Amino acid sequence: MSFTVVIASDHGGFRLKQHVIEHLRSLGVVVQDLGPESSVRCDYPDYANLVCTAVQSAPESTLGVLVCGTGIGMSMTANKHAGIRAAVVSDAFSAKATREHNDCNVLCLGERVVGPGLACTLVETWLTAEFEGGRHQNRLDKMMAFDNRQS
Repeated sequence: MSFTVVIASDHGGFRLKQHVIEHLRSLGVVVQDLGPESSVRCDYPDYANLVCTAVQSAPESTLGVLVCGTGIGMSMTANKHAGIRAAVVSDAFSAKATREHNDCNVLCLGERVVGPGLACTLVETWLTAEFEGGRHQNRLDKMMAFDNRQS
């Protein structure tokens, strides 16, 4: 896979983040871990901001992965950033569809929701899916227009 994945978590997602990093590297994916370096309590918005800023300023082949307890806080924070299309998923169909239909560029996972095996499947499914364009492009354009109106 020719992607770079920028990844971070909070304390509630630290262990799952480590599993995902190991899996991605075994697939030959370039991984940039933006922290934290331990499971010491920290705030998810700080790490979501780091990943989203990196994705915003990087080439399209750079995607983000965020992990917290449920994935919800990370996704809510991530979607505050212009150009970020973050989705929290816990099943393979959604992981695939969010790339194919919504061109998702940040995947959010919950350590308390999915185990390591499923998380690795979700990330791999997400990375191998491709945006279909076509009828989805018009919808994506409408969604992304909100970035311009809120500036």
